[in-house]
Amino acid sequence: MFPSTSRMTKKRDRASIDTAVVDICRREVGRLSTRKFVNRLAASEDLVLRLDLSRKLEKHRGCVNTVSFSENGDILVSGSDDRRVILWDWQTGNVKLSFHSGHNNNILQANIMPGTDDRSIVTCAADGQVRHAMIPENGEIEPKLLGKHQGRAHKLANEPGSPHIFYTCGEDGLVQHFDLRSGDATELFTCQPIPDRSFVGVVNLNTIAIDPRNPNLFAIAGSDEYTRLYDIRKYKWDGSTPFGKPTDYFCPRHLINDENLGITGIAYSDQSELVVSYCDDFIYLFSKDMGLGGDINVILDSSNSSDSEMESDGKDGPRVFKGHRNCVTVKGVGFFGPKCEYVVSGSDCGRMFIWRKSDMVLVRVLEADKQVVNCIESHPYISMLASSGIERDIKIWTPTAAEKANFPTNVEKVFESRRFRFFPDFADESDDEYYSNDYVDDSSSNYSDSDDVDDDYEDDDDEDEDDDEDDDGGGGGDEDEEVSTQMNTGIRLMILAMRNNNEVEAEEQVDV
Repeated sequence: MFPSTSRMTKKRDRASIDTAVVDICRREVGRLSTRKFVNRLAASEDLVLRLDLSRKLEKHRGCVNTVSFSENGDILVSGSDDRRVILWDWQTGNVKLSFHSGHNNNILQANIMPGTDDRSIVTCAADGQVRHAMIPENGEIEPKLLGKHQGRAHKLANEPGSPHIFYTCGEDGLVQHFDLRSGDATELFTCQPIPDRSFVGVVNLNTIAIDPRNPNLFAIAGSDEYTRLYDIRKYKWDGSTPFGKPTDYFCPRHLINDENLGITGIAYSDQSELVVSYCDDFIYLFSKDMGLGGDINVILDSSNSSDSEMESDGKDGPRVFKGHRNCVTVKGVGFFGPKCEYVVSGSDCGRMFIWRKSDMVLVRVLEADKQVVNCIESHPYISMLASSGIERDIKIWTPTAAEKANFPTNVEKVFESRRFRFFPDFADESDDEYYSNDYVDDSSSNYSDSDDVDDDYEDDDDEDEDDDEDDDGGGGGDEDEEVSTQMNTGIRLMILAMRNNNEVEAEEQVDV
């Protein structure tokens, strides 16, 4: 006789609570290190099941195409179809700084360079431009043009720990290396298609990522089925040798030669695992030893071997994460948790998906946009997520729900017909907005920083006080403020603990 589901659930919940209590006791008596305690807490499935919408950050006037955190996690930077860059104090919802990027089309990526006191910001956009903005102590921000792609520049990747070096990729297939000390752009190579697809001029690149354990390695992917790995050490800066041959290829064997696929997002875990999100297919997780090798001809010759069908179950090939839909826009993919215990992605149905990495189980499905979720960014230290999509706001998700959510079952996917372009049509020379949701750049309005927020690097306290008075409606304000204060205090304490833990780990980190 099998026990009832309710009894099993109660037993599992009780075991989870007991484990947490035991961990606290072991930490207090010195039998569990602070580092392990913090990591266990942050990776706890209980926190994932309590993720809830904490607040919305609303200031952009177009789709928010990029969100990322500063090195210490205090600041969130975003870029939008309105071509503005906004720096947020995400804990309070206040805008710390807003400025025009200088781009003349939608911003697709914005990052704060590490080790710069959050004052150095690099961006790339649908106009192909790569720009750099330095935030001065006083005076106006004047973004500088660093380089350009022929076509949209979708992504840039910061070299881990470097305040100067980053890479970009674009739909022209070009990969560029930038060093802010010189301000020069170095064109590394143009990504070429595999030999039997000579009708394709270049591989239109959508994404680039750097291995955090070995910054010499970076991966790119785009309009075909392969993720290509490169070693920057093989590049000769004097141009004496050609550079552009991958050191490794990654692709599920059953997808080799599938000319209808493309890749929208890739990301590295802190164990050098590579997660890859395919358009019109699933998400795959590769360990670093799952590469197919550096010779594409050998890969193609072996693609029809008898073991090419043995990856769909995730046992002999990459792990497979299913349930979402990636078709109409260029979506990112990423990891969540202090040791990358979860995989996260947006979906065409306007939902955010969270899978457990170890067994590919879908843990959470959260309503995060009325149309499409494109970006999900994990906080560097705490169990918190930021998401954005077609709507004009950014949503902050924290584990503050009073009740734990149940595991999703029978996830219903509702997809409406939307007129988005995924890969570019080079026959179309139009400069129309790429991800526009009816945003119109009315230059006659002379919209500037002074219209909405000050261009000072500080909180706009007066505006927030006015908003609080409007929202209170004459009652309940003190209680809401007390709850918000308690939540922010708890989050700040968690950030401090995890930041200290991260600094200890950084000192002990050994690159391989």
